[in-house]
Amino acid sequence: MWIKFIFALLPIIWLITSLGFLKMAATKATAIGLIITIILASFSFKMPVINIFNAALEGVLMALFPIIYVIVAALFTYNVTNQSGSIKIIQDLLSSISTDRRILVLIIAWGFGGFLEAIAGFGTAVAIPAGILIAFGIDPIRASVICLIANTTPTAFGAIGLPVITLSNLTQINGNELSAYVTFELLPLIILIPFVLVVLVENNLKAIKGVGGICLASGLAFALPQIIVAKFVGPELPAIVGAIFSIVMTISLAKLKKQNKEPTKDSELKIHSLNQILRAMSPFILVFVLVLMASPLVPSINQFLNHFIIKFPIGKGSFSFAYIASPGTLIIIATIIGGLIQKIKLQQLGKIFITTIKGLGKTTLTVCTIVALAKVMGYSGMTNVLAVSLVALMGPVYPLVAPLIGAVGTFITGSDTSANVLFGNLQLSAAQSLGANVDWVVASNMVGATAGKMISPQSIAVATASTGLEGHEGELLKQALKWFSLYLVIICLYLFGLGIILGMLKY
Repeated sequence: MWIKFIFALLPIIWLITSLGFLKMAATKATAIGLIITIILASFSFKMPVINIFNAALEGVLMALFPIIYVIVAALFTYNVTNQSGSIKIIQDLLSSISTDRRILVLIIAWGFGGFLEAIAGFGTAVAIPAGILIAFGIDPIRASVICLIANTTPTAFGAIGLPVITLSNLTQINGNELSAYVTFELLPLIILIPFVLVVLVENNLKAIKGVGGICLASGLAFALPQIIVAKFVGPELPAIVGAIFSIVMTISLAKLKKQNKEPTKDSELKIHSLNQILRAMSPFILVFVLVLMASPLVPSINQFLNHFIIKFPIGKGSFSFAYIASPGTLIIIATIIGGLIQKIKLQQLGKIFITTIKGLGKTTLTVCTIVALAKVMGYSGMTNVLAVSLVALMGPVYPLVAPLIGAVGTFITGSDTSANVLFGNLQLSAAQSLGANVDWVVASNMVGATAGKMISPQSIAVATASTGLEGHEGELLKQALKWFSLYLVIICLYLFGLGIILGMLKY
């Protein structure tokens, strides 16, 4: 068993080494990783060539539909609002609410950043808020670290719930159940992070004084609606609803709070009419409405839309894709309507869409190869060998390191979704071998993956590029690593301890 364990571990070791240490381009590293996996599957795990081909093909199709499709749609939304100038109106609106930097951080980095992650992801939740915070006089390194930390828990439901949807499809766990477990496991972190962000503003625990209540309310307003939406609606909307509630709550309390601090450097912000604000927000409002209407919350519409399916034959089976019910389609429709409301011509919208697709060439190759790799590992039995061996090695304490595995996945790939694809079945098999609650253990992979996002080279690169800190990646990573370590320790101990208390884990 241990020889097979070593062979099964080789693709993961390669990805960690090539991406984490050799700094190899992701497209090259994942392609070589796929080749290594195919060779091992064929010679060490005796998988027939035709089965390897079918597994890889299924992986590529799954990568394209819905993963890449949703990424294209989400970035299309961002690019349209950016092209129309609406992003600037949204920024002005948020920036004009308060002059207290601590409250601004909660509104911009936590609330608005969480909303951007929920809608678009792909670095927008770091790039845009960091620039606004710098405009208010916050040090670029500090602004970057604040946004990296803020962009952790929302990534679990980023890009309209793509990570959860993908993990649900991969493991065959009910999407609503998995979503509910993820939100529950994230609960203490969502409550704690606003306090951490405020402390970072002044690099002092005393910064909490005067805004502690707002921090608590901001966290709870994000966490509690998210749990309810995850349970009764599904994975598409939790982060969107949570971010909106958090923004509204923070703004409401900020207006009640007397501003005692000295005003910050404030650029002259233009005052916009209600009509301009609604027009600027229209794509996001429409995304919210369409995704909500197409969710299981409205069964008649949901069931009707899911009748429209494309089937791709694979071997003796097939791969199905509900092309109209897909969040990608709903986002694109919402963005086109929103773009027209923002006075962008249909021809220009088409050009923006094509440009968006062209800019995702390398990402498409990376995601396709890594999902294909994961599928070959799964069907060849590699993932199961890893799980059985790890359980045999660590026994009942395996769930203690389950979040760490998710964090490694996000650090390597820069994507919560890819981390779930890479290790989702590993966690499932491990939980089954231990007799643990599979929802709890699989969800802990996603919770751990949110930690890895903080120190992912991809995230660090986005932060440095958007704040003029090129060349300071090492310094930023050093700052982020401290908080990453604390975040991960809390996750591992909390989930393991609570899991035992609730009977989710056997120990």
